Amino acid sequence: MDKIDIIKLLEAVKNNEIEIDTAAKEIEDLPFKDLGFAVIDNHRQIRTGYPEVIYCEGKTVEQVKNIVEFMLTKDSNILATRASEEMFKAVKEICDDANYNKLGRTITIRKNALEPTESYIAIVSAGTSDLPVVEEAAETAMILGNRVEKIVDVGVAGIHRLFARLEVIRGAKVVIVIAGMEGALASVIGGLVDKPVIAVPTSIGYGANFGGFAALLSMLNSCANGISVVNIDNGFGAAYNASMINQL
Repeated sequence: MDKIDIIKLLEAVKNNEIEIDTAAKEIEDLPFKDLGFAVIDNHRQIRTGYPEVIYCEGKTVEQVKNIVEFMLTKDSNILATRASEEMFKAVKEICDDANYNKLGRTITIRKNALEPTESYIAIVSAGTSDLPVVEEAAETAMILGNRVEKIVDVGVAGIHRLFARLEVIRGAKVVIVIAGMEGALASVIGGLVDKPVIAVPTSIGYGANFGGFAALLSMLNSCANGISVVNIDNGFGAAYNASMINQL
């Protein structure tokens, strides 16, 4: 339920189209629903414009299934990140509309068809090894109603590949740059575009990469302007912020 739904509900009560008791039942779970092991924030979309997202890592299969089962009663789009195939199979049992991105480890359920934005988010990755983060970011951005263009494997080791796709990248309203190893791609793109760049360091790299810390520090220390940085492997966080910028 979002602000528009609440306004329509109140107008229906005002116009004697529905009973007050019926309307009360519609909103009785606001602002949250306590499932015992989780407290679902039903008020999230009203406050922030986006519904709550399920972070699956650390949860049991049954917990994820029960959370999804309740959220299905609200008829809003559902996104679950860091989900296993076992979790997806359990969700599929209660919702045939569920889709699984194996590489990005996301479960998506689309109850409301959102018209994609005319402007788009460019998601650019340095290497094929960064694709799991690319896919998490892409699934997040798309279910939030954004058009997405993916440009992959254009890292600085073969920088001519990047120049061949610059027109698409420059046409975006916001650019997500995903890179491991030394994370140099974010600085390069930051110096070539006039749009906000959200950099995502990945944990891809040999020992001195320190599980993504080398790329993280490189991006944080970038001399290119207009770059902000999210946490290591956080494709979701980058896409969420990019969606907010793209839909301003």
